[in-house]
Amino acid sequence: MYSSRLLFALVALAAAGCASAPRPAETSSPASSPSTQALQAPAEPVRLTLVATNDFHGWLMPHKTSLPSGLEVEQGGAAAFAGYLARLRADNPGGVLLLDAGDLFQGTLASNLTEGAPVIDLYNQLGYAAAALGNHEFDYGPVGPRSVPGPGEDAFGALTARIRQARFPLLTVNVRDAASGQHPAWLGNDGTLLVTLKGVKVGVVGLTTPSTAHIANPAHVSSLRFEDMVPTTLEAVRRLRAQGAEVVVGIAHAGGKCSDLSNPRDNSSCDRKDDEILDFVEALPPGTVDAVFAGHTHQPMGHFFGDVPVLATSGLGRSFSLVELFVDPVSRKVLPASTRLQSAVPVCARVEEKSGTCDPRKLKDVDASARFVPATFLGQPVVPDTTVETLVGSALAHVDEVQRRPIGVTVPEQLWRNYEDESALGDVLTDELREMEGADFALVNPGGLRAELVAGTPTYGDVYKVLPFDNTVAVVTLTGAELRRLLELAYGGGPSVFQVSGLKVTLASCPAKDRLRDVTLANGKPLKPDALYRGVMPDFLARGAEGLSAVLGSVPPGRIDLGTAREHNLREALIARWGSRKAPLVAPALGRISYVEDGAQCPQRDARSRRKR
Repeated sequence: MYSSRLLFALVALAAAGCASAPRPAETSSPASSPSTQALQAPAEPVRLTLVATNDFHGWLMPHKTSLPSGLEVEQGGAAAFAGYLARLRADNPGGVLLLDAGDLFQGTLASNLTEGAPVIDLYNQLGYAAAALGNHEFDYGPVGPRSVPGPGEDAFGALTARIRQARFPLLTVNVRDAASGQHPAWLGNDGTLLVTLKGVKVGVVGLTTPSTAHIANPAHVSSLRFEDMVPTTLEAVRRLRAQGAEVVVGIAHAGGKCSDLSNPRDNSSCDRKDDEILDFVEALPPGTVDAVFAGHTHQPMGHFFGDVPVLATSGLGRSFSLVELFVDPVSRKVLPASTRLQSAVPVCARVEEKSGTCDPRKLKDVDASARFVPATFLGQPVVPDTTVETLVGSALAHVDEVQRRPIGVTVPEQLWRNYEDESALGDVLTDELREMEGADFALVNPGGLRAELVAGTPTYGDVYKVLPFDNTVAVVTLTGAELRRLLELAYGGGPSVFQVSGLKVTLASCPAKDRLRDVTLANGKPLKPDALYRGVMPDFLARGAEGLSAVLGSVPPGRIDLGTAREHNLREALIARWGSRKAPLVAPALGRISYVEDGAQCPQRDARSRRKR
């Protein structure tokens, strides 16, 4: 104690001596006088507002839902979203960074008829700084109506056209040219971006799920290599930090699922079995990235993993993610304890007065007397942007006539889809394909069905929502042994359940690699290993996507017809069939897919409840 007091006294005397020594260069400046220094307050942390969307899929327009009360509610819409951005930019001038986590295109006529051009026009207008490259960015293939490149055609032609149109970069650090190992020349960047926001240098790293190699059309991505996201991110962050990046944000087209968004510090509800984005974040050394915006799974997230906020929305323009980072003005580092986030902020032009929302899931019990009023955000009204309204209106006018065209068929009851079980929609479509081709079986991947088919007299636009991909009708002839192995692969890749016709399939109740327990023909007869069976499926599958290449890659070419010479693609062929037959589309009774308990616990799955859809 004595020695420390003596040391303190000596330091104090030395400091006093230094203070009394003449320092003319400093005392001549009023700004550096002791009295002025005492009045100066410490610099405030720099506030950065990061805004992100994901899985937009061409949804320029709002989603309209009829409530049980008869009222109609709208959620999303580009013009309304622009109103939210205006409020955010007014709240933090010069401090807003707008990003997207991929899958900008594919899913609506407004986007697909011009291969994504209206989406880029919109993103340019809204002022996006960057977007990640999603797996669906590869869907269009070459420029023009052909979805598969012919001789001399560029498989990335449509994507390259959109990249040139954009006033912002599309980013991915983990996609490489397979031959050279370099970043693809058509990308035009190394997968990163460095911007300055309120004097802070912010690095952005784009990432694409490596599963793109298996789920995208092989005809479009076979020349690419999709690398592990962790080492490529570490390499990219080192480059950005060397360039002076003080904050690093990831935009990753890779996702996960967390069922409870009520407490961002509690991530116990996050599914740890198949959460690609969480595995990625937790594999990074602390301090590598300061925030991550995710996508791909269409599941909202808004949680901290360590000090890193990870956010995503359900997509389709219905909501956005919001993170506020605070940067220490001296250390130039993010202050994690001050980070604030809002997950899946609904985009509403108008909200129900009492609940303050336009989310139809939360309004299903309101009665017909409910009032809708203009939405407010950050204490001020949300004003839809008229310039964006005009831009969207122009794009929609271009497709309106096509979208409203009747197809000449009725649907007595809405046909539901189900990603993780047999569905009425899956049964109807696979039956139609099998009967159309006179095949023994039909197979459709559940991810290829993107919406329910509405009851009534659906239009071309309604069918397009269900089947937005320009797949051809492929016919594949397999031996019984090959067919069984194909189904083992189809049902062993996770929770998704392929839709079938002409077959009866028995699965273990829990997803697993050996999930397929039995398969017979629809009449109950077993498959003969050496007999040949003729099947129909989208060319997406016939080319080996969804992990099916292990079987289809070894089938002799003469037993696979990809349907590229046909007049109609899969969607157009079905529409033509329905229009000529004019028979109502009625779903058969469920039952071609059944389940057996195998003793494993899989609380995430409840097949019986899902069958209600």
